[in-house]
Amino acid sequence: MKDGKIHEYWSVVESRRLSDGRVAQRQVLYLGEINSSQREAWRKTIEVHDEDRTRQVALFPAGSMPADDVDAIGVRLSELRLERPRQWGACWLAMQLWQEIDLEGFWRSRLAPSREGTPWLKVLQTLVAYRLIDPGSEWKLHRQWFDASAMADLLNADFALAEKNTLYRCLDRLVEHKDELFKFLLHRWADLFDAKFDVLLYDLTSTYFETDVERSPEDLRQYGYSRDKRGDCRQVVIALIVTPEGFPLSYEVLAGNTADSTTLSDFLDRIEQRYGRANRIWVMDRGIPTEDSLAKMRAIGASYLVGTPKGRLSKLEQAFLGETWARVREGVQVKRLTTEEDIYVLAQSDARIDKERSMRRKRLRRYVDRLQALQSQRLTRDQLLMKLGAAKHEAGRAANLIKVEIPKGSATTARLEFRLQRDKLRQVRRREGRYLLRTNLTAQEPERLWTFYIQLTEVEQAFKELKHDLAVRPIYHQKESRIEAHVFVAFLAYCLQVTLKAKLRPLAGGITPREVIAKFKTMRMVDVRIPTTDGRELVLSRYTQPEAEHRMLLDQLRLTLPQQPPPKITTRQARQTTPEPATT
Repeated sequence: MKDGKIHEYWSVVESRRLSDGRVAQRQVLYLGEINSSQREAWRKTIEVHDEDRTRQVALFPAGSMPADDVDAIGVRLSELRLERPRQWGACWLAMQLWQEIDLEGFWRSRLAPSREGTPWLKVLQTLVAYRLIDPGSEWKLHRQWFDASAMADLLNADFALAEKNTLYRCLDRLVEHKDELFKFLLHRWADLFDAKFDVLLYDLTSTYFETDVERSPEDLRQYGYSRDKRGDCRQVVIALIVTPEGFPLSYEVLAGNTADSTTLSDFLDRIEQRYGRANRIWVMDRGIPTEDSLAKMRAIGASYLVGTPKGRLSKLEQAFLGETWARVREGVQVKRLTTEEDIYVLAQSDARIDKERSMRRKRLRRYVDRLQALQSQRLTRDQLLMKLGAAKHEAGRAANLIKVEIPKGSATTARLEFRLQRDKLRQVRRREGRYLLRTNLTAQEPERLWTFYIQLTEVEQAFKELKHDLAVRPIYHQKESRIEAHVFVAFLAYCLQVTLKAKLRPLAGGITPREVIAKFKTMRMVDVRIPTTDGRELVLSRYTQPEAEHRMLLDQLRLTLPQQPPPKITTRQARQTTPEPATT
């Protein structure tokens, strides 16, 4: 009701008869308000074919069918049609990876079909394959992706898997099995790839929500430090543990305003509960461990290797002067310093020196140019302070190298003076490309410790793949439980991706899982429809033959394509697609 008038908004909705007899509806198009003539124009009849039965037949073109062959069927080759091209190859590859990890075995007893016959396991397979191949919202899966894919063919199912409410209800059944899944994966990574778990990489990231409403303090969705540069959005924090090879072991979804330094203690307890106490080496970036959490790790016998804020380097700089550099590899050197409490490793990278120095010079040059521009402008003191604050923010730490003075004077006009602080610049130059590590591993050589720390790039890569390849951000769900389930499905998809990565690693260093998935996405499935002389149709669903690059990948990955699906004989029935009104 608006302006005293009832408004009707229309959508094109497709009704489908499912295998259990129910009728499912899929929104095809949203039309908005339409008049009566437009409404009639949208009413169309769509021909559908329901499976009748399958039998062995011999095919002959119409007019040449032998009279003595009772199993022969005449076909009208001139009326052959190709219909429903859909993406098949990447969906098939996702199902192969699913089977390789044996997720089928894990979920079979935990996601049994409902009393109404809903195959929850197949719904989950669809959600995970979608997240791996073409990630997006569940609404997009329901409305577009499922029909554009061959998941129904591969899972021997129908559109019931992609009903909107079915997708959401499946999410509600997943998170309760999270701890059991983590234990299961521990054994699968060891069995499949001989993964070791004596070194664990731990880090955090955040993922945001595009829309927002007021939230209670207990809600996970809170404002906090955004690693996505979206401080205007509420977010949740994701803590992740992976092995040095990138195999994920555990994750947690935390409130968006959680400080990094408050997360480690709880994670230590969870890991011990799941996998037992062991002398694991925890590798973390600076900002995560606190003195209390490090003391707890020493007390329980855990080892750690952590990044250290540069402020501590100032305290230890003189002590390091008496130590000698040891070459780790070309362009990388380390020093070791033993104290009463811990061992410190100072690392210096030539490549990192070049990178940090280039970034500092660029920002400093831009800041100086901006200050010179402000000198030439006639501004009030307040205007000048505002513009100076914006310039400092853009320059970041480089702004600390410039001393800016604004002489006190008239409020109507103000002028700044600035100079380079050379002592600070020399100190910054000495520290560029250097970083400090801290550990309680007394028996390890500094070269080995540096190698452990560099492996943190694997967890950073995991976050990159979760955010970009698998589109874990942004999140659109409203229910808090489904937010966690959304991350859970992305975690399962990452398990498939890291399995593919592990299979590719010994084959070639440059080929990525994303590239392989993109190659297989070009393999399509089509329905070949051939009318018969008795008024029915022969339907052959066929995937396209692999090209040379597909055959090479299949050979290297030791995968074998399945046989083409058997033919079907169908009868003709009608399916109605009509606009459905929504009244406000």
